[in-house]
Amino acid sequence: MYEEAPSTVVAGAVLWRAEGPGQAVLPDGCIDLLWARGRLLVAGPDTGPHPAGEVPGRAVAGLRLAPGTAPALLGVPAHALRDLRVDLADLWPERRVRILAERVAGYGDPRAGLEALADSLAAVAAPPDPLIERVVAALRAGRPVAGIADAVGLGERQLRRRSLDAFGYGPRTLGRVLRLQRALTLARSGLPQAEVAHAAGYADQPHLAREVRALAGTTLGAYRAASEASASDGAKRETSQPSGSRTTA
Repeated sequence: MYEEAPSTVVAGAVLWRAEGPGQAVLPDGCIDLLWARGRLLVAGPDTGPHPAGEVPGRAVAGLRLAPGTAPALLGVPAHALRDLRVDLADLWPERRVRILAERVAGYGDPRAGLEALADSLAAVAAPPDPLIERVVAALRAGRPVAGIADAVGLGERQLRRRSLDAFGYGPRTLGRVLRLQRALTLARSGLPQAEVAHAAGYADQPHLAREVRALAGTTLGAYRAASEASASDGAKRETSQPSGSRTTA
């Protein structure tokens, strides 16, 4: 079982919870705060699929932070967390994390505790970098990296360095990940694969197939079949499972 809902407190964030074995976790460009077995964890940005069942226990709650927003809250560049699942105590003093974990545990729903934690961090963090927001919007629109660099007034190398800190990887990789998510959303809607390729911005259907295999470790047909099987079992799914929804340190 998996369900999610947009946060009404943390801008751009999504609250979610998952129970049971689940499916593989696919890249989405996000960083998650996790609550599992009384532990606070961080799931970094992924470059490929993570197998189901990496988090101990069958119930996990999470707050998925929008691309580029987590580093300011955590005080850690995103590239330091790439493809990792770590205890928050590995990033912050253990005593501080223990106090925060006690606060989260005090909520009837740990998702509300994670939301409150992120909100308190945002209150003392630097304001979001408007350049990062512009980069994400341009990549979602499928704009080329060179054009994005020109638009934000940076060289491509400078843009890559800023992107590594904010997203965990360069803008081209983030663009591929965001395009993958568009394709998966379209595939779940039942659109034929050739139409998915065109609508998501791939050169053709073979290009789509190569990218899905490279980033998701599967085929679009297999992904769609698994999603339909989950839906028939009553799972509530608005998107593919987020980074960290089934993974751990």
